[in-house]
Order: sequence, then C-alpha cells, then structure tokens
Amino acid sequence: MSRSTLLRLIRALPERAAATPRVLGIDEFALRKGHNYGTILIDIETRKPVDLLPDRTTSTVARWLAEHPGVEVICRDRSPAFAEAGRLGAPEAVRVADLWHIWSNLAEAVEKTVVQHRALLREPSDNTTATAAAVMENLDLEAASPMEPRTAGRLSDRVREQHAAVHALLDQGIALRVIARQLGLARNTVRRYAHAACADELLVGRWTGRASILDPYKPYMHQRWAEGCTVAHRLFEEVRERGYPGGENVVKVYVAKLRESLPHVPPRKAPSVRDVTSWLTRRPDRLTEGQAQQLKAILARCPALDRTAHHVRAFAELMNNREGRQLDKWIVAVQADDLPALHTFVTGLGQDLDAVIAGLSLRYSSGAVEGHNNKIKMLKRQMFGRANFDLLRLRVLHAA
Repeated sequence: MSRSTLLRLIRALPERAAATPRVLGIDEFALRKGHNYGTILIDIETRKPVDLLPDRTTSTVARWLAEHPGVEVICRDRSPAFAEAGRLGAPEAVRVADLWHIWSNLAEAVEKTVVQHRALLREPSDNTTATAAAVMENLDLEAASPMEPRTAGRLSDRVREQHAAVHALLDQGIALRVIARQLGLARNTVRRYAHAACADELLVGRWTGRASILDPYKPYMHQRWAEGCTVAHRLFEEVRERGYPGGENVVKVYVAKLRESLPHVPPRKAPSVRDVTSWLTRRPDRLTEGQAQQLKAILARCPALDRTAHHVRAFAELMNNREGRQLDKWIVAVQADDLPALHTFVTGLGQDLDAVIAGLSLRYSSGAVEGHNNKIKMLKRQMFGRANFDLLRLRVLHAA
C-alpha cells in the first residue's frame, strides 16, 4: 500500500477511552514553536499519556478536567493558565507546582542579583603603588646604565667594525677622502670615526642618557602596569589626560620595553555571571576546589551575594527535606533583606502559594510529562510535513 493509504488507515483507528488518572500531569508542547501550542496530559502513576489537546487555553484544559472527574492531584509548571484551569475544572484536586520549575525561577532571581553586583566578581589587584615602585626600582629597563655605551645590537656592531676599518686605513697613511670612497661612507662620518679614540666614544649618549618627554609620566605608567593595565593605547590615553604632549608611538616603544623586562602576571580572568549563578545554585559538594575558593572570595567581597547564598541554601534544604510548611518563615527572612530580585521571586510564589507548598511537600513532580514532551519532538521530526495534530495525537496515544 502507499504511504497515503497507510496514514489514512492510522487516522481511522478507533480510540480507546483511557481511564481518568488519579494523579494527572499537565504541560504544553509546541506544534509550531513560537506560534501554536498544544497540551499533553499524562498519568503520573503509570507514566503513560492520557490525551493531547489542540491548544493550551484555560477553557480547553478546564473543560477536559470537568468532563473527566476523579483527578485528585494535578502536577504542572508555574503557568497561570494551567493554574486557573485546575481551579475551574477540578477545584477539589491538589495542585502541585513542579520543583524543577520552582528552582529554575529561583536561579533566574539569583542571576539577576549577580548581574547587579558583577563589578565585584573580579578579584582586586594585590599590587599597591608602593609595590609597583619597588618592582620598578629593582628592574633595569635599559640595556645599560645611562653613562655606559650600548654593547650589543646590529648598529653598535657596525659602528665598531667601521671604526676599526677607518683607523686601520689611517695607520697606512691613507687620506680621509680615499677612506670614505673605499668604505662607502660620508666624509664627515669618516672624520668622526678618525677623531674618536675608540668606538665607545661614538656610542655613549647616542641611545642612553638622553631625556624623554615621557619621563615625568613613567612612574604613573609603572603603577598602572603593576595594576594590570598593559595596553599601550590605553596607557597613552591616560597619560595624555595628565598632560603628556608627545605621540602614541613613544608610549608604544616604552611599553614594549616594559613587556620585555617586567615579570607581568596577568590577573586571573573574572568568573562570568553564569558561572557564579551556577556555583550559588549547585550542591556545594559538586564544586571543584578552585570553584569553591573563588566563590568564597566573591561572597567575602559582596555581602549581598553572601546573603543570597544563605537564602538559596535554606530553600534547598526545604526542597530536599520536603518541608513545604516552613516556606512562610523563609519568605519572611527574604523580605527582611534588601534583595530586589528575590523579592520578585517571593511575590511570584505568593500568587501560587498552595501549589508551591504542595510541590515542596509531596513526592509528585512533572518529570514524566517532560519525558513525553521530548518524545513528541521526536515524532514531529519523523512526520515532518505530515505531522498534523490528529495524526500526532493518534501516534502518541496508540504507542502508549
């Protein structure tokens, strides 16, 4: 038979009425992501799908619940539409907010708090101005002292060779003009070589012992270098604001000398907002030694994040110990702190407080619903171009 015939026969399969589950899981799934969504209903105890609804509106879900009495527990996410549908369609049922979604909302609030204090995530520099000055005093930035000639380099070697050649020819009684012609040098250069007793006289003062317009600003540059600022353009901008009249190239040349001479240790990269949020919302025993040390230092620098970490740990204890009845005390403690993001989270909990307390107290969750939601995504990929809602619904229900 053809594919179209097979699909037609599947669509003609009779539906079997499923028994109304005692514990029902509700979640949405995407028919077309960002545009059309349906609703999947799962029996949490048997972990099998019960029905698929063509949309996720409150009226559709409430009508299904009213037509299928007997649901005692409804597991759902924090969606207001599903909360209202449960209140209208099954008012006697216990509504349970899923723990994963609650913790996800808390993590979002923690991330907002970390963003507000992101300037304190980077470790402060341990190098003070005095330390920087001491380091600079112990370093020799020039190849030699101000009154000593440069003894290495291609130019100095060439000067020594030419000086020796000029004096060798002079000892033979050859005139300066002839020496200049033989060596290919200017007559004034040969005359300068002839008047110098040794090559060092030509080298002294040529590269050393000369004042620079950058000299008054070098102490500041040394300080900024020790603080971790090693970008030549940034240093140029800073010294120009302090009155430096020269060009950027002079600064670049001096920074190159610093880079070659100074034992610069770049500051450790600051952890990202996502990293710190993950450390705050993760079990402490799952942090590496380095992560634990970094988090400890950050909390010591930022009291707001330290208080946030305390509240997160307290909430985690409520979840792990199923002490939902203690949530009111936790909310009071959070409201006493100046943590706006956590206050917003607490306000959201208050709008769905009974379901949150049930989620923190009972053993039910929406994990099975999320698993079937992933299976629906696989079926949609298999039926690309033919995945209408009626065929998708039959495949999900008959597979169960």
